[in-house]
Amino acid sequence: MPKYVNMADVISEMLPDAAAPRKRSVRPPAPDEIELIELLFFAYRDFVSDPDEVLATYGFGRAHHRVLHFVARNPGIRVADLLDILRITKQSLGRVLKQLVDASFIEQRPGPRDRRQRLLFTTATGQELAERLSEMQSRRIRAALQAVPPAQRAGAREFLRSMIDTGERAKVARLIAR
Repeated sequence: MPKYVNMADVISEMLPDAAAPRKRSVRPPAPDEIELIELLFFAYRDFVSDPDEVLATYGFGRAHHRVLHFVARNPGIRVADLLDILRITKQSLGRVLKQLVDASFIEQRPGPRDRRQRLLFTTATGQELAERLSEMQSRRIRAALQAVPPAQRAGAREFLRSMIDTGERAKVARLIAR
């Protein structure tokens, strides 16, 4: 009679014993690294808190904010380029865009050469909201920069640039320079 094999048994035989102590393959973070991780968490929490309150009144969230920000800063941006910037799924962007378009904050226009392209623009209402949200964040950044000696401000910028993936830095620099 043939012996039937239970794949769970085969897989469990291949896996290391769960009770056996594991070797650490990664170096634990140093205390100053943990401090920076937590400072980034708390800084981001507070950086988005004011805009979050405003966005909630429209039933919007942070994804809406990011889309609105980059469309306002890059009028006529292609959906494909926005996907590249945000690194979200096409379905997620589609849902957020639909809500922003339906609420008349963003409008989509066909490309001048390729009618299949969708170019995105803020409406007057969308531009006003984008500016309002940016002003809230600008106030927080201005206050933080005032607390840092002028000679150290370039270091803060360089630190943030260095947090960006190496292969993305040039692209981000071009995007920011627009």
